[in-house]
Amino acid sequence: MSTLSRKQQTQKRHRRLRRHLSGTAGKPRLAVFRSNSHIYAQVIDDDAQSTLCSASTVDKDLRTSLKSNGNNCNASVAVGELVAKRALAKGIQQVVFDRGGNLYHGRVKALADAAREAGLQF
Repeated sequence: MSTLSRKQQTQKRHRRLRRHLSGTAGKPRLAVFRSNSHIYAQVIDDDAQSTLCSASTVDKDLRTSLKSNGNNCNASVAVGELVAKRALAKGIQQVVFDRGGNLYHGRVKALADAAREAGLQF
């Protein structure tokens, strides 16, 4: 019996989620990737296979304003607000949330709540 690493378990959950989630031009997918030190969010149109906008803790806009290196809930809130602002600037108001196989808890939940507060609907 082989045991899966934590990363493999996350990837398995993500594949299972993606069977039911897909982004269209009218309602793109807000995909979240969480690493140990950063968090990334992209708004993706799966039909056209293109990223419409993105934000992360490694963006120059956020890196200077964040006090830590980007692995806490305050950084996730900033990324959520920034990705929502960029999406609304492109005329995107509704998205499908893709938590990327992560639990809807902690930094992922903070990003989602901040994006909702900034005006995205999902």
